[in-house]
Formats: sequence, structure tokens, C-alpha cells
Amino acid sequence: MEYRALGNTGLTVSVIGMGCEGMNEDSYRMTQKLFDAAEKLGINYFDLYASDPGLRAAIGKALQGRREKFIIQSHLCSVWKDGQYCRTRNLEETKRGFEEMLALLQTDFIDVGMIHYCDAMADWKAIVNNGILDYARELKAQEIGRAHV
Repeated sequence: MEYRALGNTGLTVSVIGMGCEGMNEDSYRMTQKLFDAAEKLGINYFDLYASDPGLRAAIGKALQGRREKFIIQSHLCSVWKDGQYCRTRNLEETKRGFEEMLALLQTDFIDVGMIHYCDAMADWKAIVNNGILDYARELKAQEIGRAHV
């Protein structure tokens, strides 16, 4: 596997990453096997966009005993609500969603953070005005986002 520096984060990531959204099929049974295959092939970077708590718990189980081998990119503002994925700009929902994600992943940090789905100035203003950007900075300062949020 080829690896590259990820911007100025100090992280070295595989040039092929893994997305996790499709791992919710088959009642999450393939999650462990997919992480095993990724590790065997040297894939160390994955994006956890999906907010499905069942999937996040399956990934947490797959990470047990090897968390340090993977670089997790996850999202703020992507939450599970009423049985489905929802985008939010509500600070309290964002905080609850992030804390739940950490618990389900059985980790106390993520490596790279992303504010999910900002595609208009109105979104950006809500992110800033509702305190979400400040929350991301707070996570970075506490190194919960490993200083890469």
C-alpha cells in the first residue's frame, strides 16, 4: 500500500481509504470482515459518515484491540434521529451525536473531524452562529479530535 501525508495533520494515510456507509447491509455482519481485509491490505483510513448507531457499534467492535491501526475521520452534525440519518445545525444535538459516536466506537477520540454537509452560506452561518464551529475548536483543544478537527 502507498501512504501519503494528510495535509499538515502529521498523519500518514493509505492512498485508498474506506467508507463505511454501505456496511449497514446484512445486519452489519460484514463489518468485522471488511476491517480485517482493510488491515491486511494496509488500508488505515476510513470515513465514518453514517450516523446509524448499529453500524457505529459494529465498527466499535471491529476496532477492538486495534484502534491504533486505523485513522478515523468522522463528522459533526450528522445524527441519528427518529430511526434515520439527519443533518443538524443544533449544537445540543451535535454534541449528543458526537458523544454517542465515541461511546459506540469504544474510543475517546477521532483523528480527523469534518463538519458535515455545508453547501450554502446559510449553512455556514448556522454553523458559526449556533456554536458548532466553537465546539469543533473545543474538541480540537481537548485533543478529542486529536488536534485534526
